[in-house]
Amino acid sequence: MGGEKTTSRFFTPEGEEIISPVDDFDIPLLSGDDEGSRDSWDSLVDQRRRDAVFREVLQSYDQLRTRIGSLTDAKNKILSYTPGAWIENVGGMTLSDYDVPKTTSLLLIGPKGSGKSSLVNRISKVFENDKFASERAQVTYNSSVGDGTYFLQEYTIPRGSNSFSLYDTRSLSDDASDNINMIKLWIMEGVRHGELVIRRSDSSSLRNRMRCKAHKIGCEPSVIRKVNFVIFVVDGLAVLKSMEGDSDVEKQYNQIVATTFNCPYLSFRDDKPVVVVTHGDLLSLTDRARIRTYLGELLGIPPAKQIFDIPESSDPENELIIVDMLRYCLEHADRNLSCKSCARNKV
Repeated sequence: MGGEKTTSRFFTPEGEEIISPVDDFDIPLLSGDDEGSRDSWDSLVDQRRRDAVFREVLQSYDQLRTRIGSLTDAKNKILSYTPGAWIENVGGMTLSDYDVPKTTSLLLIGPKGSGKSSLVNRISKVFENDKFASERAQVTYNSSVGDGTYFLQEYTIPRGSNSFSLYDTRSLSDDASDNINMIKLWIMEGVRHGELVIRRSDSSSLRNRMRCKAHKIGCEPSVIRKVNFVIFVVDGLAVLKSMEGDSDVEKQYNQIVATTFNCPYLSFRDDKPVVVVTHGDLLSLTDRARIRTYLGELLGIPPAKQIFDIPESSDPENELIIVDMLRYCLEHADRNLSCKSCARNKV
């Protein structure tokens, strides 16, 4: 018996026609305990769910345009933020019951070439009064040469403020155990500006070279800060290539992303990191939506709300995405602050 066929077509704000992935999918009619039909039905349900998520992600770009007028107010809320400002008074707890840091620390992690340092510069520019100020983070333009950032770098946002800071870190390794050990150290023991990051898999020559650089700097140890939330940065081009790849080497990028993202040290209670997708300016809107939808399913987070597409541009739409992302991070950082011992006794 033939099934009903569905066709789902719609258009992006730019006029680009999108054909839904469920186009021409044959809907099976179940009869009895037909396992084959049930499998087909389950597959169809999954496909329709993906299609609905894909459309929600696409619509989020259109919704963003309608919110441009709120950019100034949204920026002011970030500028007026102080640690603990968005704590929710639940469970009989108040602000005085929490260990509120002097500065909320957001940790940026991601694979090599994902654009962590470029993201720091884009975020900083959003809140700079001087639009001609030089970029703060050193950007590596040839990711095949070295690892880029070897020392933890703290950047207060806005410049000179103590409200919150971004920590630029060394890129992830191809070795999963290296990544877990590195993340565990940062989350359990804190992060320190200027600290050299050495991995177990680093060669002796690389270690000596890095230690020589550290010795030349010769600065006094800085304050150790507790990590309050994590921003996971991925390269949209690399994700797409890995999605469409057939070989194990091509699929490796997304495997590293998934394995590292699911490291328990990166979660704060039930809250997983925010994901930022970079280099979207080199992709079509359809591919950008596909990437966010795919990552949402791969990582188990809502792509329209927790995965932020931040391309290499400085237009108002991109600024609003950055502000939305920071608002999400700071709210969740405050929500997951630890309690003071006396508050635990009170509870």
